Amino acid sequence: MPVPTSFDGASRKAPELIAPAGDRECAKAAVENGADGIYFGLQSGLNARARAANFAPDELPELMTYLRRRGVKGYLTLNTLVFPEELEAAEASIRLAAASGVDAIIIQDLGLLRLAHRICPCLPLHASTQMTLSSAECIEQVVSSGVTRVVLPRELSLAEIARIRRQTAVELEVFVHGALCIGYSGQCLASLALGGRSGNRGQCAQACRLKYELIATDCRRANGVRDFVDEKKYIFSPCDLAAFDLLPELIAAGVSALKIEGRMKEADYVAVVTRFYRRAVDEAAAGRRAEFSPAEIAELEAAFSRGFSHGWLEGPRHQTLVAGESSAKRGVLLGEVRDIRGDRVRIAPVSAVRRGMGVVFEGDRATGDEQGGRIFEIFAKGRSVEEVIAPVDIELAFRHDSLDFARIAVGQKVWKTDDPRLAKKWRQIARDKDARRRVPLDLSISAIAGKKLTISGRTPTGAACRLESPQSLPEAQKHPLSEETLRAQLGRLGGTIYELRGLDVNIIGQPMLPFSELGKLRRAMIAQLDASLARPAPRELYPGSAVDFLRKKIKVIAGATPGAMPTLAEGMSETGDHLQHAHDERGHGTVTPFAPNPPQLHVLCRSLEQIEAAVAAGASGVIADFRDVECCAEAIRIARKAGCEIWLATLRIHRPGDAAAFAHLERLRSDGILGRNLAALAYFHAKKIPVAADFSLNAANELAVFELLRLGACRVATAYDLRPQSLGKLLETAPPHALELILHAHVPMFHTAHCLFCAELSTGRDATDCGRPCRNHRVRVRDRLGVEHLLLADADCRNTLYHAIPQNAAEVVPEMLRSGVRRFRLELLEEDARQTRRLIEIYRELLADRVSARDAASQLKPLQHNR
Repeated sequence: MPVPTSFDGASRKAPELIAPAGDRECAKAAVENGADGIYFGLQSGLNARARAANFAPDELPELMTYLRRRGVKGYLTLNTLVFPEELEAAEASIRLAAASGVDAIIIQDLGLLRLAHRICPCLPLHASTQMTLSSAECIEQVVSSGVTRVVLPRELSLAEIARIRRQTAVELEVFVHGALCIGYSGQCLASLALGGRSGNRGQCAQACRLKYELIATDCRRANGVRDFVDEKKYIFSPCDLAAFDLLPELIAAGVSALKIEGRMKEADYVAVVTRFYRRAVDEAAAGRRAEFSPAEIAELEAAFSRGFSHGWLEGPRHQTLVAGESSAKRGVLLGEVRDIRGDRVRIAPVSAVRRGMGVVFEGDRATGDEQGGRIFEIFAKGRSVEEVIAPVDIELAFRHDSLDFARIAVGQKVWKTDDPRLAKKWRQIARDKDARRRVPLDLSISAIAGKKLTISGRTPTGAACRLESPQSLPEAQKHPLSEETLRAQLGRLGGTIYELRGLDVNIIGQPMLPFSELGKLRRAMIAQLDASLARPAPRELYPGSAVDFLRKKIKVIAGATPGAMPTLAEGMSETGDHLQHAHDERGHGTVTPFAPNPPQLHVLCRSLEQIEAAVAAGASGVIADFRDVECCAEAIRIARKAGCEIWLATLRIHRPGDAAAFAHLERLRSDGILGRNLAALAYFHAKKIPVAADFSLNAANELAVFELLRLGACRVATAYDLRPQSLGKLLETAPPHALELILHAHVPMFHTAHCLFCAELSTGRDATDCGRPCRNHRVRVRDRLGVEHLLLADADCRNTLYHAIPQNAAEVVPEMLRSGVRRFRLELLEEDARQTRRLIEIYRELLADRVSARDAASQLKPLQHNR
């Protein structure tokens, strides 16, 4: 895919370089090695790296003072979904951040955006990559909530980033280095579905790094025999992102900030990677492409690497994004095994090797399991040596019993995972007590005989000082003050963060001042400079509880009657009119958010067979979620013939240029749309077509629900992450008539831009040359427990892996009915007509209170495994 603009060599404003800080040592390593900003979380929670050390809340003021003095920005991550019972704690964190001088808060939750903007309108808010804002249309929907910068999804190409830049004034931030998630951030439910730990709650268990088997069946064969089992074991573990050589193109595309991933990494990693990218950014901003030697790139790989790639920045490259051989750190390629002789391994090294290095051998094909150890001795031409640089065959010896030599085979690759010499160097860089990165200080001095010496100073960070000598300066008898003397004495700033840059001196007469007095003035000057940035600029905060304020407003609107709904002040004034859609001349059906007396059961279908069965079984409405939009017209005909309401589902991701897909759905004239991204809500609401917000919009609290209603949704499906007790808490405030509860579904675990059909069943790079194997193959992915999960590709080639065993929420139905919820949904996957009818029958009986929740759950069990 072509880059948006050619690299013309012109100098441009350098974007911010933002480094991760999982703890204080990492923060210092980032600052000393050139970061313009750091991002970090609090130990009080609500950040996407809950397992990092993070910072205690009472450390935040001190941290921000440290950063201000160094001219580095501090960005606090509150980038998880927030449950209703956590809103008060979230408000406390926002207030602390605002008062401590945090430069911006990075947020995922729509409700938290609104809350933060209410608490402190002048506090900049950054939309996390977890919000999946993948187009200018999506971004536009959060601007009114105070968003000034968006961290874009990693799946966007350079051309798409440039297009978004042209269509929005919001700053854009892009990841340039570190681990890549296989799924869209904010859309991955794999850890939740497989282990009960939600990535949207900062508890990602890295399910993508586990072993899986891809099994394909050619649907054109009548016998249904499985014709392909992939040998790759780590099919969801992508290579790491390393875009240092694309920085000129990213700057030309208009990116405002470049981000390094790694809040779970140590200070050594932060130091090495930040220093590397500092040089690359400075060179690119000056109109030059940074040139790095193979040894420098190898050092970057050694810091941490699963193999480097450009990710999606140059468009999809499905054949190379996932190597599939390992999911662990590998570092630098050392060479290949040539022979195994007893307890020695002969290799042909392609990079330097030393005693004490840690190495790992490529996993065997049967299991994919790797083994490694530390090199005990090196033999070259029969002699024991400390180090080998030249490409000559060598033998490696390891400590006794550290390796199973029977599992090592000729041809296996060997990787350097640890180099003690480099590790020592990195520790020195990361933990040097003296400031490596100094703050320039410009001084203006007036030294006039008979008057007091005056010193005023300022730094680019905003620190300032102004002081004078205690007494007037006498005339010198021997050694009058000179510019050289003042520079030498006041420039003695070792042990501080400052370095003297500019010196403007006005000397009149022959004034003198003892060096001891100059030393006292220098120390007072340093103290003033430090003190001048000790406190942040004051920010005005909402005087009362912002959570209580917003909850009261929601209750007022939720209790209003149609046509007389009051508006919600302070930016939520649209929350009335769209909640009821009139039947119009285009044939769109009437939708009202106010609860009908009998519960309604809507069924999401993925085949025409399911549509027919659901309509015949008495579903209140059906939702067509088809890969082939052409089938939607037939689904509408079937539903309309039976007098059943039918809605159409959009794709989960909206990319630049996707508006045509919305227009096509509009022309089909269904009764409504299930919107899975913010752009869909905006588009169909503007067209006065009923649109519901799906689970993918991650409504986990009442504030988020109301934001989606404000943005055009007529009803909202809550996030999968929401626990039953949290859902009950949400219903204490949120209008139950505006909620939809998903009762039965195969959880969509991975939703990814990486197409496994293309990668594993073709030799093509992308949809233009893959031959579309998704059209004639049924693919399942077997996990380590032997469970096989269905993989589907959507119309834009994005893949979704669905959990084989459906999740059901039958046990919460009675409580939801008592709370006033009247809209419920079943989501089908591979169910045939008989299974569809049976599922609908069970849930209709449950909703009508003709069967208990326990009995319903018992009746559902046979259907969970009957596939």
